[in-house]
Amino acid sequence: MKQSHLFTKTRKEAPKDEVSKNAQLLIRAGYIYKEMAGVYAFLPLGLRVMNRICTVIREEMNAIGGQEVLLTSLQKKETWEKTGRFSDEVIDIWFKTKLKNDTDLGLAPTHEEPLTVLMREYVHSYKDLPCYPYQIQTKFRNETRAKSGIMRGREFLMKDLYSFSKTQEEHDAFYEKAKEAYTKVFNRLGIGEWTFVTFASGGSFSKFSHEFQTLSDAGEDVIYVDREKNIAINKEVMTGEVLADLGVVRDDLVEEKAIEVGNIFSLGTRFSESLDLTFTDQDGENKEVIMGSYGIGPGRLMGTVAEVLSDEKGLIWPGSIAPFDVHIIALGESPEVQEQATKLYELLSKKFEVLLDDRVKSNGEKFADADLIGIPYQLVIGDRSLKDGQVELKLRKMGEVTKVDLAKVESLIFS
Repeated sequence: MKQSHLFTKTRKEAPKDEVSKNAQLLIRAGYIYKEMAGVYAFLPLGLRVMNRICTVIREEMNAIGGQEVLLTSLQKKETWEKTGRFSDEVIDIWFKTKLKNDTDLGLAPTHEEPLTVLMREYVHSYKDLPCYPYQIQTKFRNETRAKSGIMRGREFLMKDLYSFSKTQEEHDAFYEKAKEAYTKVFNRLGIGEWTFVTFASGGSFSKFSHEFQTLSDAGEDVIYVDREKNIAINKEVMTGEVLADLGVVRDDLVEEKAIEVGNIFSLGTRFSESLDLTFTDQDGENKEVIMGSYGIGPGRLMGTVAEVLSDEKGLIWPGSIAPFDVHIIALGESPEVQEQATKLYELLSKKFEVLLDDRVKSNGEKFADADLIGIPYQLVIGDRSLKDGQVELKLRKMGEVTKVDLAKVESLIFS
């Protein structure tokens, strides 16, 4: 893409009512547009990042046997009443509405109930299990507080996978696979070194659930981290009994603020029992399906990366999810510079995603915008370097600048 074709523009200042760092940077760089608190539109650059995040998630979910579906947002009251969760006293973040015939509906905040009902059509025998459907779909939650930018939205994308298993052993084996897959996702997104598997409350379903918490001052959670053992404990379950169960010592734990970027839960037969999801086992006995749920918010991940991987100049995207691989910056308006920039753009575009800054702007504006936008590699082409048959290569993450022969640009960047 040529930057002159982008309808979005960078901004020097973020909106005065935006207090979160992630939204400030993403708005200023032209990635998102704020519709209202907790509700954001994704612009061309932002959608590219979001799509690449979703691709990473899809690949890891598919690798453990996930099958992608897309469920409805509109939900029948009757389905949720069977589990008691249509009540505002039980789930206090519902957006509810009515059809013209006065039928009550809700906008789904999650999908355990409707997917359990759907699976009754396809699960009858032990031969139909296990099954691992997932979706990347818009959720709606009437959050009281929405001041964390795209990390806590009222309308947002969620990847929610649900496991349906014959036995507890089968469920437990998949649960561990999901835990490993989540770790792979965060490593690929460049936040693995700050992200810890965190023991949290399992509610009525199991002793523990597991959260994935990324260390950040912008976090809403408090966790206690044992770096040597690479585990953490959410403050809500920090007791002597839990410490003993996990074999950790209080003095080895460091208190940290963190952002919850994912969670996995064992659900047991809570939903299959309420919604009559059963199967016939090998002995002809009727049994309830054992379930689990596994959530990741792609938008929350995007916001977390913006919080953790940024500096005073702007965003620093990891290559796996950057909107473009290379940002070519043409300095000045000389025909030689413009011609060489276009040649490089056409060459690299055969293999990579490339953004060409061909705008009529000062050098200072172009450099500032490039650092704000945060593409991993910047190729700077100007009259001086061209005289020596070279361009300047800047690594956004390190800030290092080296001169590279034109003929070696492609091999050096992607070696």
